[in-house]
Amino acid sequence: MRRHRHRDRVCLHQEPADPGLQRRQRAQPDRQESAAVITTGLSTSLDGFIAGAHDNPQRPLGVGGDRLFKWFEDGDTPSRFYPSFRMSAASAKFFDALAGRHGAVITGRRTYDVADAWGGQGPLPGVPLFVVTHRVPKTVPPGEPPYTFVTDGVERAVEKARTAAAGKDVSLMGATIVQQCLRAGLLDILTIHLVPVVLGRGVRLLDGLEPGSAEMELLQVVDAPGVTHLTYRVVS
Repeated sequence: MRRHRHRDRVCLHQEPADPGLQRRQRAQPDRQESAAVITTGLSTSLDGFIAGAHDNPQRPLGVGGDRLFKWFEDGDTPSRFYPSFRMSAASAKFFDALAGRHGAVITGRRTYDVADAWGGQGPLPGVPLFVVTHRVPKTVPPGEPPYTFVTDGVERAVEKARTAAAGKDVSLMGATIVQQCLRAGLLDILTIHLVPVVLGRGVRLLDGLEPGSAEMELLQVVDAPGVTHLTYRVVS
């Protein structure tokens, strides 16, 4: 392990850095090293919430949840992919490295509804979106690429998203989908943007998991103003 200290970040780096080189111990036996990495990156409070209480389409981040995203606008460095985001230099570099690898997104129906379908633009414009649901909505906003609704489980959604990602990462959005993929042994990389606030109530990222259900290896820590970016490889 090598420790690199810079003015606005501290990085812990452990080889190999490429998550595609090592697959999880519980991974499916036919999974290829070249297959898309299943990853998630979510802003999280110190007490583990990714949204505040009472989240809904009118208030998608819930009570106090907007505090989890202040790091997107607390600097002078614009994101190369989303210029409206102006972050610290350390956060912009980290965020853009993730954004440049997104090839597909998987989310659940609850997140889709709370986000009001992202107005048809998707959470990441231009990136295919797969929604895991029991029932397809009666009305779906037009979008390009169009949304894909998967009614036969998260494993099938991962298969479809891998194909659409064409070798890039598949990103998970929403607590329930992350939990389902952890239980199924499908999640490869967990990135937490840890924000120093306590929400007390809301949507907890890693709720309802069985004791000892996952073990993780720390790959990287990036310390930036208002947020600490933590990257873990899921190893079991």
